[in-house]
Amino acid sequence: MVKQTVLLLSFIATVLIVILSANQSTGKNFGKISLPLGKVEVQSGGAGDWAKAKPNLPVNEGDIIRTLAKSRCEITLVGGGKVRIGENAELVLNTASVKPMEKNFNASLKKGNIWVSAKAAFGEKKNVSVRTPTAVAAIRGTKYRAKAGEDESEVLVYEGKVDVNAAKNVIEDRQEKRKSFVPEGQPKFTLGPVTEIKAPTQVSGPYEVTLEEWITLAEGMQINVRKDGKYHMFEFDQGKDADLDFVKWNKELDSKE
Repeated sequence: MVKQTVLLLSFIATVLIVILSANQSTGKNFGKISLPLGKVEVQSGGAGDWAKAKPNLPVNEGDIIRTLAKSRCEITLVGGGKVRIGENAELVLNTASVKPMEKNFNASLKKGNIWVSAKAAFGEKKNVSVRTPTAVAAIRGTKYRAKAGEDESEVLVYEGKVDVNAAKNVIEDRQEKRKSFVPEGQPKFTLGPVTEIKAPTQVSGPYEVTLEEWITLAEGMQINVRKDGKYHMFEFDQGKDADLDFVKWNKELDSKE
């Protein structure tokens, strides 16, 4: 009897160790893949084999999601909100900090297009920050699209306001689990209020000005940021933009919510 009890306790302890180890190796829940279309793959923790994404598959901090040709993917964030990536895209889910009335998400778009639709509920703060190779965009409950490029990235605002900075000016704080983006020489950027700069219709001459600090874009504005930090900001042609297949798809899905 005593031997059986010892064996049982030993078995329970082993199970608990396995569960705890699994929890420690998995980051916080970022959301779930609500709509994988075509060939969509997930790399758990950013390492190992790629697995086919299935509907309602949970995704966590550190996971990488990629889409192949003629493929798309929708991610439903914890607590509400959508992030969608187009074909031939790769998105790294950096961090998620979810509290009852404040939700912060941080991701890096290595390539491709991304659409962010994350309206905040009344009294709630909802922030989604996306880093591309040349720019960082941070929103507070609004809609925008970003296109990543090694030499130049684009950010277009469809609703609300978006704070943008050149990626070269923004470092990542790895000392904290949330890995907030930190402007060099400035207090830590926590996706809260920033000084708003009234955006001109366009920069005087494309790419003649270097983006040195956070700038706020209003609805209907686009900014293209190059690797050297120089940028071009202007009002984009919303009619022409609306004809893009990726934009049509996102607007159709948003209209159903």
